[in-house]
Amino acid sequence: MNRDFFSLFNWKKSIRLRLLGSLLFSLIVSFFGTSLINDILKYILPQIIRPKIDGAAFTFVGAAFSFLSFLFFFLLLFFFLMRHIVRQVRTLADGLMAIAKGDLHYRVPLPGQDELGEVAQNINYMAEQLQSMMMRERQIETSKMELITHVSHDLRTPLTSIIGYLNLLKNDDYHDLDEHKRYIHNAYNKTQQMKKLIDDLFEYTRLTSGDVNPTFRKIDLNSLLEQIIIEFEPIAQELSLTVKKDWDQQPLFAHVDVEKLVRAIDNLLMNALKFSLKPGEITVRLAENSHFIVFVVENWGSPVTKEQEKLLFERFYKAEPSRRDRDVPSGAGLGLSIANYIVELHGGRIGLKNENGHFTFFIELPKAAQITKCNGGEEFK
Repeated sequence: MNRDFFSLFNWKKSIRLRLLGSLLFSLIVSFFGTSLINDILKYILPQIIRPKIDGAAFTFVGAAFSFLSFLFFFLLLFFFLMRHIVRQVRTLADGLMAIAKGDLHYRVPLPGQDELGEVAQNINYMAEQLQSMMMRERQIETSKMELITHVSHDLRTPLTSIIGYLNLLKNDDYHDLDEHKRYIHNAYNKTQQMKKLIDDLFEYTRLTSGDVNPTFRKIDLNSLLEQIIIEFEPIAQELSLTVKKDWDQQPLFAHVDVEKLVRAIDNLLMNALKFSLKPGEITVRLAENSHFIVFVVENWGSPVTKEQEKLLFERFYKAEPSRRDRDVPSGAGLGLSIANYIVELHGGRIGLKNENGHFTFFIELPKAAQITKCNGGEEFK
């Protein structure tokens, strides 16, 4: 912004100097040129005009001729000196008009290195920024439509099942009490699936809208992770998975938003739960180095391609789950994307290392002294 302001200021100053210089040069040259012509013609005009007119008229004709000569030379020289600047200014005006009419692909063709050339570069830069903003607006609109489409599809599936089970129960279309309980159990599971979908969507929209005010506080990550694993182990055991814990028992402190970090870790664990080969093992690690605290979830699953690996943190992307994990509710494909946003909110990094079906998801968080609260302007130093 300051650069554009000073460029415009320098451009105006340069135009004024050029205009003043051209004006003075034209005046001086016109004056001397007219004097020279008058000296030449003063020997010719008396012989042509004086015999026909009196002295006063001759003086008037001479003065008029001098003035017209001066005016002619002045306009000719001034136009000659200013024509290049006028042409450049017209080019700038035409370019601005084309961009104003919506042709954001137009670029002002002024390759010069002077002030007008710099103004042309700034106009082209402005057009590029406007073009990028328009593309981002289109992408946002496309994303909104994709969001509505995906959510509608993901919510319709469990809702259809719930309606089906409720119709069976309403019409007493079951054989015995066990089948009645099974219908109720299945309908309840579908409602839980819908709740998770809605919770994921709500969390995703909050994180992506920028309307998030994280509350950082200093906690012991060892104790937090221990509590998460205690709640996670029974679910894993039901699916023939064991959880291996690998971290020191010494306190490891960091400034984090506890609720959001728990959500990110839980999403990684649930992802491992869905896509692990069963029976199998999920390894959870917590360590630190000189700059970061590293949380790791390792599991064995079906290998994925490099293209699939790149898409895992994209929203709504769902890898094909294991054929033996149908008891795990499917999500909307937002889990890893939500975890990614939460980690970025903490100033950290999330990633994946994959080798022949051995998946290693990791979260790197800055240590307490390096965490910056992005949305609230608060820093921990």
